[in-house]
Amino acid sequence: MSAGVPAEVRGAGRDDVRLLVSRGERVSHRVFGELPGLLRAGDVLVVNTSRTLPAAVNGRVQGEPVVVHFSTRGDDGRWAVELRTPDGRGSSLPRAGGPVGAVVRLPGGERLVQEAPLSPGSGRLWWAWVSTPVPELLGRCGRPIRYGYTAGDQPLSAYQTVFARRSPDGSGSAEMPSAARPFTERTVAALVRRGVQFAPVVLHTGVASAEAHEPPYPERFAVPAASAWLVNAARAGGGRILAVGTTAVRALESATGADGVVREASGWTDLVIGPKRGVRAVDGLLTGLHEPAASHLLMLEAIAGRPALSRAYDEALRGLYLWHEFGDVHLVLPDDYPYSLNCWSNAS
Repeated sequence: MSAGVPAEVRGAGRDDVRLLVSRGERVSHRVFGELPGLLRAGDVLVVNTSRTLPAAVNGRVQGEPVVVHFSTRGDDGRWAVELRTPDGRGSSLPRAGGPVGAVVRLPGGERLVQEAPLSPGSGRLWWAWVSTPVPELLGRCGRPIRYGYTAGDQPLSAYQTVFARRSPDGSGSAEMPSAARPFTERTVAALVRRGVQFAPVVLHTGVASAEAHEPPYPERFAVPAASAWLVNAARAGGGRILAVGTTAVRALESATGADGVVREASGWTDLVIGPKRGVRAVDGLLTGLHEPAASHLLMLEAIAGRPALSRAYDEALRGLYLWHEFGDVHLVLPDDYPYSLNCWSNAS
């Protein structure tokens, strides 16, 4: 079942969501506020500090209304965009892009010209030239990307995490790095008191259209030297590295060599993580709940293994957990992660 509104609208606050906890094939049903008690001193949470953009803008193509989803800024100033058809309820439906040279009229007399598909044979995402700086356009006319499973429009603040920071060049994520959404300042403070440390990274996520379930395409990332050092030091000292979201996994693993050492890195990553490649630096993951066709599940399988993942999702379905960015979350811990009887009760 999809979460149609943010947790603070349907409950007491952002952290008022359920927490499904997996340790191998052991599963426990918790609430997010219990997270600090489930981790231990010396652990590191890797968090994505990318800020969510108001990346949806209305436009017209040959007089017909469209919604433009601004996905990713290229190094040459172009943007990867997705054109969508308004559904009359505030969200939108899939629509093919193109052809080459097609003009989209934007608010304020601006325009967008589609130049080439993002990848050969793909008709959904196109590189486009825009007549005005896109961050300024989004600031004037943009709104958060919304899909049909949400119940109504929400303010941009609902799509920002407590870790989000502004980028000097106006870049950000087209869709929220949503695994971190339940964190509040209170939760962060409790984790710090527990002895858990935070390693910030950046990965500007592009659009992932819920209907498409395509493999991830190249995205911009950065792993600072301080975060690389912290992760390496924690691993050397026996701490566990837990990524907050699949975006944090992709960023950190893109900076990790075959020797398992994390190094400062930035640029574009086309890394696709699955069971065959596996992970080199990440021991566990806090993530949302993904639909069966989502490519993110391959990453989860690389971390948890198929039997553990199947067990967890059976429990999530049985327990009526809520899906998508405003929904519940899933904590995947290593099979040998210690726990106390006070913190765990196996699901029956």
